[in-house]
Amino acid sequence: MTVERHDLLIVGGGINGCGIARDAAGRGLKVLLCEQDDLASHTSSASTKLIHGGLRYLEQYEFGLVRKALQEREVLLAMAPHIMWPLRFVLPHDSHLRPAWMIRAGLVLYDHLARRHRLPGSFKVELADHPAGASLVAGFRTGFEYSDGWVDDARLVVLNAVDARERGATVLTRTRCETLQRDGDGWRATLRGRDGGVVALHARAVVNATGPWAAQFLREGTPVRSANGVRLVKGSHIVVPRMFAHPYAYIFQGPDGRIVFAIPYEQDFTLIGTTDVDHPGEAGAVSITDEETRYLCAMAARYFRQRISPDDVVWSYAGLRPLLSDRSADAPSVTRDYALELDRSGPPLLSVFGGKITTYRRLAEEVVDRLADVLGRQAQAWTAGALLPGGDLPDGNFDTFAAECGARWPWLPGPLLLRMAHAYGSRMSRMLGDCAGLEDLGEQIAPGLYERELAYLCQHEWAVMADDILWRRSKLGLRSRPDDAGRIDDWLARNTGGG
Repeated sequence: MTVERHDLLIVGGGINGCGIARDAAGRGLKVLLCEQDDLASHTSSASTKLIHGGLRYLEQYEFGLVRKALQEREVLLAMAPHIMWPLRFVLPHDSHLRPAWMIRAGLVLYDHLARRHRLPGSFKVELADHPAGASLVAGFRTGFEYSDGWVDDARLVVLNAVDARERGATVLTRTRCETLQRDGDGWRATLRGRDGGVVALHARAVVNATGPWAAQFLREGTPVRSANGVRLVKGSHIVVPRMFAHPYAYIFQGPDGRIVFAIPYEQDFTLIGTTDVDHPGEAGAVSITDEETRYLCAMAARYFRQRISPDDVVWSYAGLRPLLSDRSADAPSVTRDYALELDRSGPPLLSVFGGKITTYRRLAEEVVDRLADVLGRQAQAWTAGALLPGGDLPDGNFDTFAAECGARWPWLPGPLLLRMAHAYGSRMSRMLGDCAGLEDLGEQIAPGLYERELAYLCQHEWAVMADDILWRRSKLGLRSRPDDAGRIDDWLARNTGGG
């Protein structure tokens, strides 16, 4: 068997792994990334989908983490304005919260911990005069408005992987790292694809970016032992029909201290979450419990005039957050910072523990900085000012870009055009190619999903199954019919051998 040689093997295709692959490939390293499932199929598509500093972490005195995240918030919002954009939040002042003057002071600190170029600052509001006030139950008079950002988390992962591949990296999905052994000046790895095919490779260094599986991967697959651990915290979310028509999001802190967001989602829905509960045992597939669903509905009922029940939930999801294990008594208090552990007892193996989406780029930069020194590469960090694929919009303005798309492809139905513009940005022209009318997109396999786009997602974005397309490359699953997944899988089987 021929053994491929690489500078760097990255195990794990979530946001950290794909961010590291992009950074490393851009510095000239020969990189291979393997992911046992689909890109972003676990933690990285199960977030609250925010680019934020973490206002609540100020209560835990994590000023360094908040400052780092706020700095990155500015960087990320400039990188991909088609999948990330500013969002204004309203925090109603509840009776169990800190005094209003103290919350205002905290927001002033939040505004000034890092420079803001894109986002307006915070201020106190009278809810009777604010658009967000009309949706709240009687009794909430005062609130606060502040800025953070929104991200399509799964597409952020995919775009990092696309950029990594275009810079020379090899990205293998549905490919598991089965064995990893030290071999002279590097690591010998055996990778197995879902079709049973085996890839043998030699890598000078390895990154363990397996998220919830980080400690288990070291323990079961390597001779390395770690000083850090992972605390698995489950975060669950529900999606319900739209509860308010204005563009603001809400942040609530319940009497139990947990934070719940209510966010405008996919035009017709409201996203509510998260729950933050400890997950005992090993990493694996997780789902929301009835208790968590009732908790989120109860939190919504505490604040909103419109009542929701579990029967109103149109979709729910849950993910394991691989937080850096510390001595916090409860899950919401566990640090969202990260630790990088480099083992040099032989060929280098670097493990990533913890982290959050907002700081993924900084984490990736630090990882490659450390490994570049070990591997004798002097290339400088480059991602801070680099756009992600599709992010080169006119003046970085999505509205201007969407208007140009409407003029260029007037035959696209409005909702379809808007979805494609957000998903692909300036690469929408690559996906549409020479299409001159709706008929050129081919058969409509599911509502709003045509053969042309399916082929593009398979060829350029590693889509293999219906779930990849309905829930990660898009959120068309929210509007799909019961038989749509089967129709997509049938199309994939006929046209790509997938499904």
